[in-house]
Amino acid sequence: MPRRHQAARGTKANSAATSESRRAAAELEKLIGPAAAGDRAAVSEILKVIYPLVRRYCAARMSGSGHLHVTADDVAQEICLATVQAIPRYRDQGKSFLAFVYGISANKVADAFRRAQQHPAYPVAEFPDAPMLEAGPEERALQSETRRATRDLMKVLAPTHREVLVMRIVLGWTAAQTAEAIGTSPGVVRVMQHRALNKLRAELRAAS
Repeated sequence: MPRRHQAARGTKANSAATSESRRAAAELEKLIGPAAAGDRAAVSEILKVIYPLVRRYCAARMSGSGHLHVTADDVAQEICLATVQAIPRYRDQGKSFLAFVYGISANKVADAFRRAQQHPAYPVAEFPDAPMLEAGPEERALQSETRRATRDLMKVLAPTHREVLVMRIVLGWTAAQTAEAIGTSPGVVRVMQHRALNKLRAELRAAS
């Protein structure tokens, strides 16, 4: 596919994601008041709005993490449950309710990785019933090593900087969409991204 077509497709995807985030944020702002007051229908609508967003967020953060005990769906459900439990205590502190939900999401994903480190799972090899067409053991081991190295490298970053890189690079969000999620401005997001990438480059140079 020509590069300009790929760029155009990426731009359209980012624009669609930004529009979806803005629509979700606006809808949530209308629902949170009634939900906090005990309106069950409003709570149900909030769950319908946030689930696809947090599911996509979890999938991006947990991609390639085969050692985890839970799936992206599991963590997304935990996030929804925690959100419902937090709604009665929610107070507007200058950022959107969607940013509040992403804060819960970041904590739940971090918990999943923490649990995996404390209680690692060791998969047992199984013999396939039919020939396998996907990557073999050597390729999978190399991919796993690359993912592990990437995760270790990301650990040198502050948590907020990691979140910015995931949203901007992995999810493909715009600076405005990322700023809405973490409760800051697009300019601050760009600065954080620049500093995070510079730090990663410095770590790679030091390791080489």
